Amino acid sequence: MKAIIIGGGVGGLTTALMLHARGIDCEIFEQADSVRELGVGINTLPHAIRELAGLGLLERLDAVAIRTYELFYANRFGQTVWHELRGTDAGFDVPQFSIHRGRLQGVIYQAARARLGEGKIHTGHRLGAFQQDEGGVSAFFFDRNGHHRATARGDILIGADGIHSTVRDKLFPNEGPAQWNGTMLWRGAVDWPQFMTGRSMMIAGGMAAKFVLYPIGAGTAPDRRLTNWAVMAKVSDGGVPPRKEDWSRPGRWDDLRPYVEKFNLPQIDVSHLIEATGEFYEYPLCDRDALPRWSHGRVTLLGDAAHPMYPVGSNGASQAILDARCLADRLVTADNPMHALWQYDRERLPLTAQIVKMNRKGGPEGVIDAVENLAPGGFNDIDGVLSYDQRMAIVRGYAATAGFAKSQVNISKAA
Repeated sequence: MKAIIIGGGVGGLTTALMLHARGIDCEIFEQADSVRELGVGINTLPHAIRELAGLGLLERLDAVAIRTYELFYANRFGQTVWHELRGTDAGFDVPQFSIHRGRLQGVIYQAARARLGEGKIHTGHRLGAFQQDEGGVSAFFFDRNGHHRATARGDILIGADGIHSTVRDKLFPNEGPAQWNGTMLWRGAVDWPQFMTGRSMMIAGGMAAKFVLYPIGAGTAPDRRLTNWAVMAKVSDGGVPPRKEDWSRPGRWDDLRPYVEKFNLPQIDVSHLIEATGEFYEYPLCDRDALPRWSHGRVTLLGDAAHPMYPVGSNGASQAILDARCLADRLVTADNPMHALWQYDRERLPLTAQIVKMNRKGGPEGVIDAVENLAPGGFNDIDGVLSYDQRMAIVRGYAATAGFAKSQVNISKAA
């Protein structure tokens, strides 16, 4: 069997490693001229890290990431709404990592280069079309000027090419653009004095205006960290975003300043942090409605191409990694490739569709919205606003749906 993988991001590269580990041949085709370490910070949760650890990547990830120790949810005044330990400190058998997105991709990419070989990863190849027949699928690739570069032949084709997926567009040509909910996300990273334990994460404020802070790597001194921050704010009623979604589009301080002023956090001077960052990035918060199916014969979707979701709950990259594991497993156990893709659909599509819906309401961070709606000016006693059991139901209910409740993760690594 041979798989053609469209896209050299986290999802596509992890899929290649999963397939290679199971003896399935594959090639990756990436439209960018090189696999670059773009983006800023993300969190990868234990259920996804367990899969990467199974691929032998834990030691390398440990070298470039931070093992998240604890998470605080707070209102915009910095009052704690929920606090919990994370990763191994919470009793999981694998860590949660806070990491630069590019470094995560880099670790997986270097492993793919070493295991698949340089000749299996093609950059500067834009998918133009694909055709299926009884014996397989053919994909036709072009350069940025429209000149034909290669034709690939395989048993299946996997579209792991992001929220603007060419594969998805060809399968569903009338779907239209991604949906913008009117929220803009600004993100940056800066060398900064250690925040709390040096492995702490804070999310303050609800969906109308949210501030996120966590370290993603070592700093220039032992008491400093490369620190990731993000601000999400509702700037319109949605519709067509003012600028196309692009993880590397520079943001403007004048656009961000009015929303930063909404936060009064004793733990951190938000304005000073952002001003010290220099260049940062903006991204309109977009997703898509769930599809009726991902797989069409020998062609399927994976990661953001299949289920783009808002970046709440630390789940986007993690779900792509889980997609890769599931698809690889189905391909080695099913009667034929098309049956495997059908099984993959049945297992992953309903679950990720539910996560997309939950993320639209804030995911586990919806506990902050619930408290702010009841006590917009702050509180003296959080239990008097929303009981512990009510808050736990929101946070832990999301974890169970997304598959990273402790009982779901701490199972045999051979499973």
